[in-house]
Amino acid sequence: MSKQISRRDFLKLAGLGAATTAVLTGCGPASRVVVREQYIRMPEYTFNGQSTYFATTCRECPAGCGLVVRTYQGRAIKTEGNPLNPVNLGKTCARGQATLQGLYNPDRVTDPLNQGRGGALSANKVTWEEATGVVADALNGGGAAFLMGMAPDHLYDLAADLGLETIRYSALGAFEARATLTQAAETMLGQKGMPFFDMGNADFVLSFGANFLETWVSPVAYTRGYAGLRKGDRGRRGLFAQVEPRLSQTAAKADEWLPARPGTEGLVALAIGRIAAEARGLAVPPAFAGVDVAAAAAEADVPLEALERVASYFAAADRPLAIPGGAALAHSNGAQNAEAIFALNALVGNFGRPGGVFISPLAPGVDEYHRPANMQEMADFVARMNSGAIKTLFIHGVNPVFELPKALGFAEALVKVPQVISFATFPDETALMADYIFPDHHGLESWGYQRIVTGATRSALGGAQPVVVPFYNTMSTVDLLLAASQSSFADEVAFIQSKVEPLVADKNANFNAAEINAFFAYFQQFGGWWSNAEGLAAPSGGAKAVAVEAAEFEGEGEFYLLPYMSPVLGEAGANKPWLQEVPDPMTTVMWNSWVEINPDTAHELGLENDDVVRVVSEFGAVEAPVYRYPAIRPDTLALAFGQGHTAYGRYAAGRGVNPADVLGLSYNEAGDLAFAATRVRIEKTGEKRVLSRLESKLGVYGEGLGEEH
Repeated sequence: MSKQISRRDFLKLAGLGAATTAVLTGCGPASRVVVREQYIRMPEYTFNGQSTYFATTCRECPAGCGLVVRTYQGRAIKTEGNPLNPVNLGKTCARGQATLQGLYNPDRVTDPLNQGRGGALSANKVTWEEATGVVADALNGGGAAFLMGMAPDHLYDLAADLGLETIRYSALGAFEARATLTQAAETMLGQKGMPFFDMGNADFVLSFGANFLETWVSPVAYTRGYAGLRKGDRGRRGLFAQVEPRLSQTAAKADEWLPARPGTEGLVALAIGRIAAEARGLAVPPAFAGVDVAAAAAEADVPLEALERVASYFAAADRPLAIPGGAALAHSNGAQNAEAIFALNALVGNFGRPGGVFISPLAPGVDEYHRPANMQEMADFVARMNSGAIKTLFIHGVNPVFELPKALGFAEALVKVPQVISFATFPDETALMADYIFPDHHGLESWGYQRIVTGATRSALGGAQPVVVPFYNTMSTVDLLLAASQSSFADEVAFIQSKVEPLVADKNANFNAAEINAFFAYFQQFGGWWSNAEGLAAPSGGAKAVAVEAAEFEGEGEFYLLPYMSPVLGEAGANKPWLQEVPDPMTTVMWNSWVEINPDTAHELGLENDDVVRVVSEFGAVEAPVYRYPAIRPDTLALAFGQGHTAYGRYAAGRGVNPADVLGLSYNEAGDLAFAATRVRIEKTGEKRVLSRLESKLGVYGEGLGEEH
């Protein structure tokens, strides 16, 4: 049933309806040109009553977890983790499970559109041949730039090969403070790369705002590591402490929670290091020598006894591990905080040792880790948009109008770009401001690969393949760019094969093949390629002097604002009703946004649950109902990032608020956004909006009993 087709025929096939479509399955390289008919006649590899399983890579975040998707008569009906993938070893998060609701989402962009920047989804369809001409003119006209998300990597490689100015951004990467983490790692560990924290072999973990059980870096992989910590060695259960102003889902699992004042995390780390060094009978290193422990405890507003207790755990552990997370790095002194936390690891000599800190292995074919753009780089990019230097802007896999702080002015700069072309699968805020929407396939309909940045102990490349026939008149962005650039590659699969072909020669891998066609069939079958050799690198750094300055804050408000990535929705899950219906792990709120405020503070302000308040900064204001949250500092408010869409489909639009609308634009030393450096005030609105939540108000707060507990 296979045949050779020309590029023109391929473009025509991409635009056909459901009656006869080019099938993209996992049967080997030739499968990309097999014709599948409607199920009146069953394809040769599908049988009534039997399921077919396809290995692919999840695109709900850039971690690169492997999936195995069960299909039945051409429909994807269930996703599970790929047990062979070294990142997740068969596990998935809620977003991985809900990826099917993106595939079947009723609000997908179904056809290429001449959008005209109308602000609402256009009905003006164009053909894919016309779309190819538009993209070709943009590539040939000069001044084109590509703004991409963190997945997929093969599209990034093609954009680079075409010589396009390419920049990658992700709100998730900003909340992880990846630029700060990698800069501090290079300074303290002596090597450039993404650090790997061997939590599974540690016996005490001290985390500074790393929400590794939620969204941080590679949450499924680090959840496995956490399970190893708790399981312990020889029956000894490992201990865990968390330092952060708000009790997150991760902190709720800790044995000790230190609610330090925002921006003082580095000072806490230095104080713990001083106490631990003395408890171990070590000469106090220069990094900790000048620390006044009592003064540090007072500055961080942490009881001295609690600080000493956590330090004693760290000193007594055989394999202690300190982790710098996004919330600790989200300040003007974020890089200094990170260096102080790494200094704790240097103190106990755990660099390159089990239970310690390593440099993550690079994905095959990569000579160094390429992080996403920091906020300073995004500000420079916006300045180029404003200057007129960018004539055509391609946008894929990111929604900057929603994800970037409003104060950055991206939406205003976008208006000044002569031509904007979006490849969005869904009608998000940025796509509706584009001239054209040329919709890419959904991730479960797509080919590709994803480099594994961290979470695996070996070099790995996640492989993606279509598990179903594309439902709509969509087209691979890679195929579109190949056609528009008149590339010598026949199609997307040929391009991917050219990139992975060097791996054929590596015989120390999860599979071996003699040539590229057999290799690519195995690549699909296994859901990727990974080395059999351990790839973690031992850092070459050691103890260094560290100084932590006081954090600076923007605004005159009386409260610190702590925005955090929703552990359920992530940055792009709001259009999936399964995720909207999942109760927030700490508040059980669903389908909305809320302001977390300490009950004592709420009492002083005369605020009750569900009272709508206005959170005001120098940069904007948002309104949301109050949630009286006992596990947050009295001087801190918290807002989850993930809601607040004005577009993005029926399940997301008009629901909740976006905390990015009130954030300032201060940066830390690494250029990352100091997203926790904004001070705000609260204004009452006199309104009340009852939040949908799973918990019983009677059982938790005693409401209706005449008193609160």
